[in-house]
Amino acid sequence: MPTTTVRIPQDMKDTLKIIASVEKRNIKDILSELIEEYLGRHRETLKILARPDWIDAIQQGLRASEKGETVRRRENPPGRRNSGHTPKK
Repeated sequence: MPTTTVRIPQDMKDTLKIIASVEKRNIKDILSELIEEYLGRHRETLKILARPDWIDAIQQGLRASEKGETVRRRENPPGRRNSGHTPKK
């Protein structure tokens, strides 16, 4: 695994050392866990950013909202496949 240097304030480092000692864990493992949690919170945003059609739809909605307009929802929203199932009325 590659090594990365991260500079953090001394008080944060001291607190991490205390927590790691109490939990009998390595600071590296705690930081990896924290980074994974952070990335997990942003995965949905990254999926949206990877879909230009979704970004276009969001921007269209924002522009309409700024004008006080609404945008009709598409029959098949971006990213949704048509399952062939017609909902009951």
